[in-house]
Amino acid sequence: MEVVAATTVKLTARKIGDEGVQADECFREELMTVDVNHLLKYGLPSIGFRSFTVFLYFSNMQIELRQVVPVPLKDKFMQRQSDVWNRNLVFAQGEWAKIKAPSGTGKTTLVHILYKLRHDYEGLVLWQNKDLRTIDESALAQMRQQQVSIIFQDLRLFPSLTARENIELKRVLQKPLYETEVIDAMAEQLGVGHVLNQRAGLCSYGEQQRIAIIRSLVQPFSWLIMDEPFSHLDQVNMRKAADLIAAECKKREAGFILTDLDEDDHFEYARVLNL
Repeated sequence: MEVVAATTVKLTARKIGDEGVQADECFREELMTVDVNHLLKYGLPSIGFRSFTVFLYFSNMQIELRQVVPVPLKDKFMQRQSDVWNRNLVFAQGEWAKIKAPSGTGKTTLVHILYKLRHDYEGLVLWQNKDLRTIDESALAQMRQQQVSIIFQDLRLFPSLTARENIELKRVLQKPLYETEVIDAMAEQLGVGHVLNQRAGLCSYGEQQRIAIIRSLVQPFSWLIMDEPFSHLDQVNMRKAADLIAAECKKREAGFILTDLDEDDHFEYARVLNL
């Protein structure tokens, strides 16, 4: 993948046939070169192909951390070694990274900083060489709709809405990436098809976690941020969820950052960092 210039990116489209063409059988079509700031403000252009699902993504949509450390925890973190806090890191487009740490060491804090929910930190967070602090609310909304998806540790479902409605809200915030039938297929794959029309607040936590995973996958993204996404799943359901996430990331050549407590073999991580 090639960065055309400091402020421009090359867009490509991946076409996935109705029969479920495998990633190595897909082909690409170069579409256009556009300005990054224009994309952050207005989102991706609408491009359609009949009988195809189209994934658009930034070439080299990287995330960079420069000496980031949360102010409230600065003294605590400065007294111990970390691969992340107070370091210079670059997460390259398409990289699958795991950040491992015990409870209380800032996993959720890091996720919230990356998603611009927290601002109380020193250092810089850069998305495609743009300081996250300088991205205004309109551009941030576009970025969250088109480029960055998230699975929160506390899930953040609307308990009074049905499981399906929670997913649909995310699917239709922009031009839908998938038809609604894909929700049913994903739900069946993860074993929650029977609760789609049930209020989310009545579902078990494990069912809610799988609904949150599906919700994160029905929108476009170049990066998926996951905060302990399998914490309430058994091994069988964990494997199913990991397989679905991996398949969707491979389709889009998307990267992810996953935080968790322990070692695992859910994915082929490019690297594992200790927080």
